[in-house]
Amino acid sequence: MELAYIPSPSRGVLYLGPIPLRGYAFCIIIGVFVAVWLGNKRWVARGGRAGTVADIAVWAVPFGLVGGRLYHVITDYELYFSPGRDWVDAFKVWQGGLGIWGAIALGALGAWIGARRRGIPMPAYADAVAPGIAFAQAIGRWGNWFNQELYGRETHVPWALHITSSEGGRVPGYYHPTFLYESLWCIGVGFLVIWADRRFKLGHGRAFALYVAAYCVGRGWIEYMRVDDAHHILGLRLNDWTALIVFLLAVTYMVVSAKTRPGREAVVEPGASDGPGDGTEAAAEPEAEAAAETEADTEAKAEVEGKGKDKAEPDALEAKAAADEKDEAESATKKS
Repeated sequence: MELAYIPSPSRGVLYLGPIPLRGYAFCIIIGVFVAVWLGNKRWVARGGRAGTVADIAVWAVPFGLVGGRLYHVITDYELYFSPGRDWVDAFKVWQGGLGIWGAIALGALGAWIGARRRGIPMPAYADAVAPGIAFAQAIGRWGNWFNQELYGRETHVPWALHITSSEGGRVPGYYHPTFLYESLWCIGVGFLVIWADRRFKLGHGRAFALYVAAYCVGRGWIEYMRVDDAHHILGLRLNDWTALIVFLLAVTYMVVSAKTRPGREAVVEPGASDGPGDGTEAAAEPEAEAAAETEADTEAKAEVEGKGKDKAEPDALEAKAAADEKDEAESATKKS
């Protein structure tokens, strides 16, 4: 008898009347909200407008979902198009099956379209949303827990995952919770990107490339532990090869980009002068107010001096007339 293990949910869907509430879908939705929220905070901190990340996500998220499903269906086509299978199941996303490689690739295409429509440099946008994507993946992996899928080899460690379903060829038992391993790894990747971005001022897509490279490292050893059916090439699972190739591409991009385009973008969103940016607008406002106050004081002083001058002229004429009268009187006295 196992004293400690991670239990699997008895079911992955609840019904609100006729409406199904699926745990897998909720994990995806929550992950998207976290990614947009954090991406928006990072974008505004870089000098962009609030809401821009969400506007571009309207393009990126649907493209990403389609890309993730396409990758899964293409690489596991026998699940849907082999004899005895129903091809309609290829559209049942809620049953699980989103390949992160396809989601990132096609999601990036959608983000590029949205960024281009806003006149925003795509690398800067990718840097802003990179850690949020990692956290979204961490949350999304719990959807696999609801579906009792993508677990590892049998084990008797205290944190073993207890699989209870026998559907789809599953064998009830205790297995490595690879969904949990990947979730924790993605959390670490997210914090790594945030730290490195603050420490080294990563720009021109290098924060995103760091996220990709770090994720691939973890995905490599986690994929090796999984026991679900997969295509193998030279003894390695297809996703292991994908992780290796993408890792090399990401590292190469970071090295080349650091040499050809060092530093960070000065402007991430043209016209977003009301954002925090570099603070020049905010600093200019007090200076303008001070200048206006100085000008007003000068005008008031000039007005006062003018009034004093106007008043002083009659007084001087009266004094001169009185002096003349006194001189005339003294002259008359002397003559007499």
